[in-house]
Amino acid sequence: MILPATDAPDLASTWHPQHPTDVALTLDRLRRGGADPTHQVAGDGSLWRTTLTDDGPASMRFVQSDLHTIVCQAWGDGARAAVDAAPTMLGGDDDPAGFIPDHPVLESAHRRHPGLRVPKTGRVLEALIPAILEQKVISVQATSSWRRLVRAYGTPAPGPTPGPMLVVPSIRTWQLIPSWEWHRAGVDPRRSRTVMAVLAVARQLERCVDLHPDEAMARLRSVPGVGVWTAAEVAQRALGDADALSVGDYHLAEVIGQALFGRSFDDEQMVAALAKWRPHRYRVVRLVEHSGVPRAPRHGPRMPFVDHRAH
Repeated sequence: MILPATDAPDLASTWHPQHPTDVALTLDRLRRGGADPTHQVAGDGSLWRTTLTDDGPASMRFVQSDLHTIVCQAWGDGARAAVDAAPTMLGGDDDPAGFIPDHPVLESAHRRHPGLRVPKTGRVLEALIPAILEQKVISVQATSSWRRLVRAYGTPAPGPTPGPMLVVPSIRTWQLIPSWEWHRAGVDPRRSRTVMAVLAVARQLERCVDLHPDEAMARLRSVPGVGVWTAAEVAQRALGDADALSVGDYHLAEVIGQALFGRSFDDEQMVAALAKWRPHRYRVVRLVEHSGVPRAPRHGPRMPFVDHRAH
């Protein structure tokens, strides 16, 4: 897509990453469902994301010509901050040195997807709030809640986005959402209380990006309602932690066990089996997700759909 002069970005830069980098593959876990108003893929293949920087809102457009050439264009008051953060967001700090894919499934996936990096957005709340919405519910419920809340309280994205896009609400706007709106969005009181708890210490949580991974995880988990799983989901997206393992995930242990060892695992067995790949356990998970290995048929109970709006 060639943008008209009137839609020219406020800022743009070209990055040549040291390691092969696939934009779509690296950022796909940042997307919260196919209709996420903060993340879109345009018809020309460019990827668009919105973010709320310390300087204000920004829309980002990523255009990739090869695994070592990426253009980032940005619009809005936060354009400078967004462009400066783009290489880190795309895994510029992700160092795969020392990772040995010594398993046929991992070796094949690693060979076929050399551009898979671990992103680091640096925006903790933008990862933490949707992770809280995903606690103990099926994904379709969580993504529906996220869309409804962002559409109701987000702000229009700057720039010529490929369709209506929104920027996440500010901390203060999240705090002012009335309880009945959380209810209407299908968010039960326990999760909405957890969101309010993290908002009360939002500034301290945002500083997790400057901490050692263990310290960052401890700070995240110090908030009531934020457990191991939620903290790991944030670390994988906002903190660039290639070792963050989502212990407690409803499906993950079984997926890892079946893909790599041919049998179902519980969380304890998964943690023990993945220990040899530390500090790259999340990298292993991502490679398994893109390995093409079919999942074993599920025979256990599925997560039930619970419509919290009816309560």
